[in-house]
Amino acid sequence: MHSHFKNKYLRYVRDYLLIACGIVSACFGLKSFLMPSGFIDGGVTGISLLISDVTGFKLSYLILIINIPFVILGYSQIGKTFAIKTAFAIAILAIFLIIMPFQPITHDKLLIAFFGGLFLGGGIGLAMRGGCVIDGTEVLALYISKNSMLTVGNIILILNILIFAVAALFLGVETAMYAILTYLSASKTIDFVVNGLEQYIGVTVISEKKDEIRQFLINEMKRGVTIYKGEGGYGEKKEIDILYTVVTKLEMGKLQTEIRQIDPDAFVVQQQISDIKGGVVKRHALH
Repeated sequence: MHSHFKNKYLRYVRDYLLIACGIVSACFGLKSFLMPSGFIDGGVTGISLLISDVTGFKLSYLILIINIPFVILGYSQIGKTFAIKTAFAIAILAIFLIIMPFQPITHDKLLIAFFGGLFLGGGIGLAMRGGCVIDGTEVLALYISKNSMLTVGNIILILNILIFAVAALFLGVETAMYAILTYLSASKTIDFVVNGLEQYIGVTVISEKKDEIRQFLINEMKRGVTIYKGEGGYGEKKEIDILYTVVTKLEMGKLQTEIRQIDPDAFVVQQQISDIKGGVVKRHALH
């Protein structure tokens, strides 16, 4: 029981530490890069920056006000803990945008777009690792996807296209183009922070030399293997063993090379996996 409470306490400390680092990173990206140059990003943060640039209204208030519906939506769609963490994180971000003494770092537009997106995306990603969001776009996309045929990725893309189109209209085409660079930098950083360098690949292998491949996976790559019983559907029907394993993206090249050496005719299917729990492949801290 004591161990359970200790682990729960450590998990809370870790989550709020990640959220705090995320808030500081996002605040730095906004105050030292995007805000002084009038650049924007995608998502709810981009909408807030756009309205602030056009109307002169303070960004800290806009981020607080515009995210309120998404906190309420998060409560109904995801849960109470998520909504509380998100409300806390957004409120602290709004306060930090007022009190943090971050100064502009550079006047180079390309550096502003890249590093502004890098620090903002890093902040959003760290907050997500801590169990909340400081940009409500994903919550809205999740809600819409449940009530339509669109995927979460498609909804976020459509929303950002609309934001950049409005930015081109009010702020100019060049600013909108830099905004797209900022968004790409931010989205790639979010992906890296949330999924880590060692992204996982699910690999399905059908081969006549399945035993040799299985031994290589277990003995050389130290990976677990699941064997499915299947039946060939092309030509003569016969029973086949289907190997399935999970490796990191960095290990995929080594596995492909070895499979081709063992059996050049092996049928290999790869599928990206966002996360795994348990098993032989273990996730390292922040990866």
